[in-house]
Amino acid sequence: MDRRKFLVQMAQAFGASIVGGTVLTGFVKENQDKPLALRPPGALNESDFIKTCIRCGLCVEACKNRKNPYVESGQKVITLKLGAPGDKVPVGTPYFVARTGPCFMCDDIPCMNACPSGALTPEKCKNSKGEVAIDYARMGIAVIDPNTCIAFWGLQCAACYRACPEIDKAITIEWKENKRTGKHAYRIPVVHGNYCTGCGMCEKACVTEKPAIKVLPREVAMGKVSDRYVKGWSKKDQERVKKASTTTTTKTKRSELNPIKNLNRGVKWDE
Repeated sequence: MDRRKFLVQMAQAFGASIVGGTVLTGFVKENQDKPLALRPPGALNESDFIKTCIRCGLCVEACKNRKNPYVESGQKVITLKLGAPGDKVPVGTPYFVARTGPCFMCDDIPCMNACPSGALTPEKCKNSKGEVAIDYARMGIAVIDPNTCIAFWGLQCAACYRACPEIDKAITIEWKENKRTGKHAYRIPVVHGNYCTGCGMCEKACVTEKPAIKVLPREVAMGKVSDRYVKGWSKKDQERVKKASTTTTTKTKRSELNPIKNLNRGVKWDE
């Protein structure tokens, strides 16, 4: 082999390794869990979902052939899609975009029941009594931007409220005085996380150019109260802390001071 041919082959091999490495890196990156992805009802938390989903597409097929198809402008709206390269979700995993194809809350939950791997499980659609129903799904939670929601301007809009399958539970209307006019009332939509399924019907119905109400995964949108906060008006919450330890386990320079000395730190009484 002459020197020129050897160098050409080496350059080609080097280029192929770079391309292969780039493709592999992109594939690995795309197949990491995506915290903003909206998953079908019954989905495990995102990291467990990615590990458990076998990318079979049976849930998408079940959604496509569901009993209650929604038709818009003569076209059947399909909720679930399979992630493709560039979709910002792991390739082959099911997801939906609330603005264009929300979950239509099928009573028989065909997508969940079609899942063979347990990535979609009835355990995630149960209430406290163990009853399984689509009403207990927690695909996400609707979040309202008060700056762009026209109801907060005083305009009479209740599109999200009317579109909500859990109307008067997941979304209610709160009446407030409009002091700007002195005559009218604000009709403010309020989302209640205990009932919101994250179906996205509200986001699809929103009349603003970019939806003022948006469904986000619950892990992203919701906060978490630590166990040390107690609802004094709730007997159940009182019972939770009835046997709690009162022993202080955290020690700092401040905790070593008695309350009076702590409050009076830096005060010189002779000045």
